[in-house]
Amino acid sequence: MSGELERVSDLEREQAASALCDDLVAGRLTLEEFSHRVGAAYQATVRHDLARLREDLPRDPVMTSHLSPLRLTLAIFGHVVRRGRLRLRRLTVSVSAFADLDLDLREATIDSERVALNLWVFVGNADIYLPEGIDVDVGGTILFGRRRDWGRDSAAAPAPRLTVRAHGLFGTVDVWRVPNGVSGTYGEVIKQIEKRQPQLPA
Repeated sequence: MSGELERVSDLEREQAASALCDDLVAGRLTLEEFSHRVGAAYQATVRHDLARLREDLPRDPVMTSHLSPLRLTLAIFGHVVRRGRLRLRRLTVSVSAFADLDLDLREATIDSERVALNLWVFVGNADIYLPEGIDVDVGGTILFGRRRDWGRDSAAAPAPRLTVRAHGLFGTVDVWRVPNGVSGTYGEVIKQIEKRQPQLPA
């Protein structure tokens, strides 16, 4: 018991975060679960805190997810919502044409530590929802429209890197980094993030 109460070092926190990253890539954790647990790892003060982070996870490092991978999402003349236990491949493509697309990746798992999402919007709208604590690089070009990036980019190494490249014509794209504890309908989630945005550092 005394060993569990020994204070942990920065190296041990880094090792715990790295193990959680392996669990994420293996499909044992969603992006949101990873974000929550890696945050707790960096706040841990004693070994018992670190041990609890993986107590419900198998020790076998070769276990992988059997979820069908998400390769392509199409939204055409309508409103499409993709969410739940999606599995992101190294490259994923989404298209919104004359439509609204809600792509909720908070419960997604990933195939590798580097994942790219290419998003094309033509006379439409797309909202991407991600948990805070994931390293997200947002870029791309929207002609006669806008692309906005919301929330706090608070990823701590090691963390998976997600690249979002949004391109479009007469379209709007919003990438929402959702803090832990924020829930509700998409409209309610957006309002909470917009309310917090002025509090973020410039």
